[in-house]
Amino acid sequence: MYGDAATIRKILTDRGDTWAIVGLSGNQGRAAYRVAAVLQRFGKRIVPVHPKAETVHGEQGYPSLDAIPFPVDVVDVFVNSDLAGPVADQAAAIGAKAVWFQLDVVDEGAYERTRAAGLDMVMDRCPAIEIPLLG
Repeated sequence: MYGDAATIRKILTDRGDTWAIVGLSGNQGRAAYRVAAVLQRFGKRIVPVHPKAETVHGEQGYPSLDAIPFPVDVVDVFVNSDLAGPVADQAAAIGAKAVWFQLDVVDEGAYERTRAAGLDMVMDRCPAIEIPLLG
């Protein structure tokens, strides 16, 4: 329902290659770390967004979306569902083209607001699972 094949393909192939990953830190045990590596292997530029603003996978981190000094195409969200809505709103505010809520990140209100703002959105899916399936 929140991740039809056409929207998934559009975000992964047509929406741009700069992905801000909210919640990405240098913690190798976290899913965000592994997903970011997969996205890099598929040619995406990852931008870590975390309060610590760590450099991850060779890319400079930023403490927030609005601190990133260049355009972001997709905002990939690795925060709890109760924190995800404001991140989606920030993604729209910075001019992102799409928002991707990771597995188990669900906020139907944020989905509706994001779509109403003209952004593509996928929720409760993982791009690291989807991108290899594009063939």
